[in-house]
Amino acid sequence: MKWNEFSDWGKKVADWAQDYHLTVRDRPVRAQTEPGEVLNALPAHPPEQGEALEDVFRDFEQIVMPGITHWQHPRFFAYFNANASAPSVLAEFLTSAIAPQCMLWQTSPAATEMETRMMGWLRTALDLPENFAGVIQDSASSATLAAVLTMREKAMNWQGNSQGLFAQKPLRIYCSAEVHTSIDRAIWVAGIGQDNLVRIPVHGDWRGMDPDALEIAIQADLESGLQPTGVILCVGGTSVGATDPVDRCLKVAQKYGLYSHVDAAWAGSAMICPEYRHYWAGIEQADSIVFNPHKWLGVQFDCCAHFLKTPDDLVRTLAISPEFLKTHGKDGIINYSEWSVPLGRRFRALKLWFVIRTYGLEGLRQRLRNHINWSVALHDRLAAEPDFRIVTPPMWSLWSFRYEPEGADDLDDLNLRLVNAINDDGRIYLTQTRVDGDLAIRFQAGQFETTEADVMMAYDVITEVARGL
Repeated sequence: MKWNEFSDWGKKVADWAQDYHLTVRDRPVRAQTEPGEVLNALPAHPPEQGEALEDVFRDFEQIVMPGITHWQHPRFFAYFNANASAPSVLAEFLTSAIAPQCMLWQTSPAATEMETRMMGWLRTALDLPENFAGVIQDSASSATLAAVLTMREKAMNWQGNSQGLFAQKPLRIYCSAEVHTSIDRAIWVAGIGQDNLVRIPVHGDWRGMDPDALEIAIQADLESGLQPTGVILCVGGTSVGATDPVDRCLKVAQKYGLYSHVDAAWAGSAMICPEYRHYWAGIEQADSIVFNPHKWLGVQFDCCAHFLKTPDDLVRTLAISPEFLKTHGKDGIINYSEWSVPLGRRFRALKLWFVIRTYGLEGLRQRLRNHINWSVALHDRLAAEPDFRIVTPPMWSLWSFRYEPEGADDLDDLNLRLVNAINDDGRIYLTQTRVDGDLAIRFQAGQFETTEADVMMAYDVITEVARGL
């Protein structure tokens, strides 16, 4: 394919994309293919000669699309959404076309300076203090890894990168059992070790960490000759929206001089609405905060907002500056590759700019409020059904339930069969979790184009499929 053919194909792809988004609700939400079906439809060997793009696109529609689970479907109520609003898609199209490598200021000054400004816009939208600076990471997993590495270096007096972890007394990091598994991976990669991730008990409807138990665990480690290093808090956990008492836990962290990181990957977006900020009261005490605009603000994956009270600590942990990466003759510049684990960086700020300017903060707030209100209304309807039990109450737009008809045996198996039957039905998509050992079914609303009717359809599907088992 030559560039003088690109425009015609660009129009075809744009038309296809528009039609896809306008009609996606007519498709089953989850892919209905069997394991190996797509693999076996793809040739085992690559072509020796180039093929016509018409043939490639035909196979895309016939082979690839049947095996796609439609994350942009308005009845995708599983996991957390990875939204792709129209202006975000356009921005990604432009980013793909110009394909800048944004590792340094000099390699794309506009990308660096727009990133600085967009993180300032997000800081304002969340009402965070002005002393927080921000960087766009690829995902919350990377931001959490960066935070854990910073915890490690600070605890080791900045000697970990040079001397390694040998002959050091064990470093201890504290979190609840409700945090995302990305915390476990960060602990592994940082060399701290799974056994040194201390799980603090949770309690209450928010399933938040017990601050008193946190302090007891820290004191016990100190008495045992271990080294308390950091605290990782959760605001809107993936399983059921668990949220730690941020203010009290951060006060404990500060008392013992521990670096603190708050994982609000999903629920952080809701903090653009003032009425939800009580869920993270005291957030200004945190050293590091992460949330993903790609989950709920219409900015497609990947786009993760990472805020830091003292970015110099992160830079001191991650920065490497060989001569070929230095920018000479320019003062006051930021090289965001020094704030990230990867050196290479995409132009992620452009889609934030497009989305925020297109919808405005109030337009984004209204979408989030709708999702939350509709989800709560669905919760209330299902709670009134005698055969269903609410397991965890709504945290923003996320809650969980179990089907418990009278006389049923093995309720875990029954609910697993229910969620599988719902997903095989295709009209909605849900996932399961475990709460205190019992299997429960999650519901969350967050797809950018979902409507009240889409959310309410979930009631019909859940009750109909359940009673047909």
